Amino acid sequence: YNGGPYQLIVCHFFIGICAYMGREWELSFRLGMRPWIAVAYSAPVAAAAAVFIIYPLGQGSFSDGMPLGISGTFNFMIVFQAEHNILMHPFHMLGVAGVFGGSLFSAMHGSLVTSSLIRETTENESANAGYRFGQEEETYNIVAAHGYFGRLIFQYASFNNSRSLHFFLALWPVVGIWFTSLGISTMAFNLNGFNFNQSVVDSQGRVINTWADIINRANLGMEVMHERNAHN
Repeated sequence: YNGGPYQLIVCHFFIGICAYMGREWELSFRLGMRPWIAVAYSAPVAAAAAVFIIYPLGQGSFSDGMPLGISGTFNFMIVFQAEHNILMHPFHMLGVAGVFGGSLFSAMHGSLVTSSLIRETTENESANAGYRFGQEEETYNIVAAHGYFGRLIFQYASFNNSRSLHFFLALWPVVGIWFTSLGISTMAFNLNGFNFNQSVVDSQGRVINTWADIINRANLGMEVMHERNAHN
């Protein structure tokens, strides 16, 4: 039932991750760095707060919070879809775009940089041996990477500024997770995903089923099965 131990664990965990975010900011500040590491870390902090604290508070019981096990987490996801239609919530869609887009951009960036390394070694040595920590020279040819990607897509799809590129790589997934956390927090108070059930009818008023109705039937099936005694 997610009783006392659950509350003790998640509340102390939340204090811990907030303190860790503050630690990241303080360390950056004392080293004369900018604060973006802590800002990026705020995305998983917001996600944890949403599923462990805000959602159970909105639903009225910590028994509705996300369980701390693997199978319990999967069950939580399925029941969340059944009760809130999260897949049809725009903020969840933004989160999906953030996670998959971040994976795509990370893979694109890593492969472009690795493919345009400036060779400093012979064929018999690892290319990694051509780099020395703290060296002043560029380790890869950003012009070549820019030229390749600009031709692969189109010219203005490629960043010509390394700083704006890396800011974008950080910003995209972080904003996506922020929005998903906000979506969970709104659904905590039952402001749910879009509902297009029975929205298409013919001239006689008969319902023409769409995928929205199929999803609705699936949601109802999941809902009645997860608490069988409450839905008979």
